[in-house]
Amino acid sequence: MLASLRRLSQHRPHPVRRPSKRARLHGKGRPAAWPAMLLAAVLAMPAAAGAQETTYQPEVGQAGKDVVWVPTSQELVEKMLDLAQVRAGERLMDLGSGDGRTVIAAARRGLVAQGVEYNPEMAELARRNAAKAGVAERATFITGDLFEADLSQADVITMFLLPSINEKLRPRLLELEPGTRVVSNTFRMGDWQPDATDSVDGDCQNWCMALLWIVPAKVEGTWRLDGQELKLAQRYQMLEGTLAGTPISDARLRGNEITFTAGGVRYAGTVQGRTMQGTTTGARNGTWSARRG
Repeated sequence: MLASLRRLSQHRPHPVRRPSKRARLHGKGRPAAWPAMLLAAVLAMPAAAGAQETTYQPEVGQAGKDVVWVPTSQELVEKMLDLAQVRAGERLMDLGSGDGRTVIAAARRGLVAQGVEYNPEMAELARRNAAKAGVAERATFITGDLFEADLSQADVITMFLLPSINEKLRPRLLELEPGTRVVSNTFRMGDWQPDATDSVDGDCQNWCMALLWIVPAKVEGTWRLDGQELKLAQRYQMLEGTLAGTPISDARLRGNEITFTAGGVRYAGTVQGRTMQGTTTGARNGTWSARRG
């Protein structure tokens, strides 16, 4: 027994061997899962950056190039499209398109819609919203200045800007194809009176009205109407003048459509460049035609 105890006392435990510095640099002595953990962390880095990019959210009232951003309510967006009587296949352009809601709503109705937005982050947000809505093929967005955008291909133009911006755009709008519809959230176009208005029902407090203008044909000047002289003075869609020296009344344009009354006869017709033709009712039922000059 004593001999056994002596042998046990003489037995010394082997020292713990620590990995060398070289071994530590090569990963020896670490858990086997460590390389996989490091790889997962590295791969997660760009994903986290991408997630941060997609979380951009605009703040109501944030400053923009020409106006601050205040979104149009979805109810008013639909009201604006209804007022313009949009049809599938038409082309809509939204000036200052923000998060894309008007463009997306139009695309859902079958229009080919495009937004013009100066803020690239906002434009990218709108693209993501269009993709989520499943209308990215018909709802597109360009980053640019609304004053430099080509408006010539649009059937409908929508906007939520400021009165001063609307008035600055007005000369360009009046040069568009007659019949082009322009719809604004709340703000007017100076002394160019809207052709129609509508508003959101209920307890809406701010930004509740849709206003519609229809680009009028240009008819000012002298015409020969069935052998008689028709003189027209034009201010936007409103007309004054005489037919064979008799003053005309209730005269206006709605795009290419013209109506006026003279001598108890009501004239309604269509402007086609340098000619007009249509029908008469009242004191005389029939047809009429006119040529400029």
